[in-house]
Amino acid sequence: GIAQTLAVPCDVVKVRMMADGRLVAAGEISQPRYTGLMHAFRTIYAKEGLRGMYVGCMPAIQRAALVNLGELTTYDTAKGYFVTIFGDTLSCHVSSAVCSGFFASLCSTPADVAKSRIMNQVQNPDGSWPYRGTLDCWAKTVKQEGFLSLYKGFFPGWLRLGPWQLVFWCSYERLRIWSGVGGFV
Repeated sequence: GIAQTLAVPCDVVKVRMMADGRLVAAGEISQPRYTGLMHAFRTIYAKEGLRGMYVGCMPAIQRAALVNLGELTTYDTAKGYFVTIFGDTLSCHVSSAVCSGFFASLCSTPADVAKSRIMNQVQNPDGSWPYRGTLDCWAKTVKQEGFLSLYKGFFPGWLRLGPWQLVFWCSYERLRIWSGVGGFV
């Protein structure tokens, strides 16, 4: 929670700069709003203040928690299954890590969708915001685009989380075995 909270302003800048690229490519804006990283930080802070730097903080924290939930619980469960097939070997650890990355992505993608939409939202002419929070964003997204829209970006997310899971869990297991520490399963 604390680390994610500290990282939110960087996430806001990343999400908005990525959205600018998509908007320019679609012809919706003629040029990006920001000329670079520092310009984005300064512009967002000048126009929106501290609130603008932390918009989407709760969905970002929720996403991080869901990634951890998916990866930690799945790895141990998958390892419990694969250890009966492969033993406590690299094949077991790789198979468990792949499952872990898949379920981490499955759990976190809806929160990632909400986080990105909330961080990128523009105030309505009446001063209200399109989304009041994660649940409101999910409800409006499902109503307007269907349930599967909550999983937009699932495969790129899995491709990002998958290698991390593979390196993390296989390194963890090699260090655990090397140091003589017992496993969780």
